[in-house]
Amino acid sequence: MAKSEKVVFLGTGRRKSSIARVRLVEGKGNITVNGKDINEYFGEETLRVIVKQPLTVTNTLSKYDVIAKVQGGGFSGQAGAVRHGIARALNEANAEYRPVLKSNGFLTRDPRMKERKKYGLKKARKAPQFSKR
Repeated sequence: MAKSEKVVFLGTGRRKSSIARVRLVEGKGNITVNGKDINEYFGEETLRVIVKQPLTVTNTLSKYDVIAKVQGGGFSGQAGAVRHGIARALNEANAEYRPVLKSNGFLTRDPRMKERKKYGLKKARKAPQFSKR
């Protein structure tokens, strides 16, 4: 029981077809995604910056440890899902962060999804080549 005494805040983030379950635990600022360090999991610096945005905006980068489990989609969608989850967990941790997170758009779920393929077409909008004869 001694391990579960720390206060944990939960947040679920979604982007495209990625879903992230995020746990915020009071700590030194370590970010773990799917059991790996953030630098190991996300190769590009831009993706790491995207994940850390809610923490930097609220000045809580070194206050919480982030443990995220993310599945589905690609790396970009997963980074966006983790960011959304961190923002929701921060909002749960302290309601005073809400205006800052909301104004930066971190609490809004990005509704853009892949468009479905239509019959008679090769993809959602790509049609087969047209020939008059």
